[in-house]
Amino acid sequence: MRDIVRSMMTGIAALLMLGSAQAADGVDAIKQRGTLNVGVKADYKPFGFRDPTGNVVGIEPDLAADIAKRLGVKLELVPVAASNRIEFLQQGKVDLLIATMSDRPERRRVVQAIEPLYYSDYVNILLNKKSGIKDWAELKGKPVCATSGAWYNKDVAKSYGPEIVAFDGSEKPLFAMKQGNCIGYVYDQTFLQGKLLEDEWRADYDLPLKGILPSPWMIAVALDNASLQKLLEDTTKDWMKTGFIVAAEKKWGITPTEYSLLMHEQYKDK
Repeated sequence: MRDIVRSMMTGIAALLMLGSAQAADGVDAIKQRGTLNVGVKADYKPFGFRDPTGNVVGIEPDLAADIAKRLGVKLELVPVAASNRIEFLQQGKVDLLIATMSDRPERRRVVQAIEPLYYSDYVNILLNKKSGIKDWAELKGKPVCATSGAWYNKDVAKSYGPEIVAFDGSEKPLFAMKQGNCIGYVYDQTFLQGKLLEDEWRADYDLPLKGILPSPWMIAVALDNASLQKLLEDTTKDWMKTGFIVAAEKKWGITPTEYSLLMHEQYKDK
């Protein structure tokens, strides 16, 4: 019986060690494998979305492709969602995440953030052009659609007084807004800018208010993955030096953010 228990414990330990090794695959292991697995969004235009052929494209896939090129390996894009992206990284299903992930203290406890942070977004609200709203204070007492679990919902409600009507994901609140259940949709500014690239939304909707609550985004790798962390830190600095991210924003129809322009200015002469 003891031998059976000992064998089981040895097997469990081996599995744990394997899972840990997979989650912490560094540069050498990735090169040996010949493929870089990157977790990206597939529903967040223009940062990561599916084109008419079904391929995942966008700003963040472009960043992932540049990393794979630097490593001299093939790129495998793995679609992730907010609910599973950190789990995918911890389980070794991806080597790193570039997936519109806000930099939050609780996340830094379980993953390694790459610094300098590659991006920073704002919170904004998509409004019907007929709403007449010109200031955040005018939202007081009005129903505003939002995505369940968004960290800024409480802040917006507390500061400006709208009635937050939350739905899962991003499509449900957009549909509810179209049906007249709320006057606007409060969400990440870049996502809303992406919607305005589509004829369906550009005709009747706009972003008349100034973005609020700046939210830096982070690229993440598994904890203690020092070699990949170093490569990505150097890569991010080079992106900022060359203006790679600014160019990617322009390529995909996004007005370059203050953060992207500032970081390019800061690094271009280094």
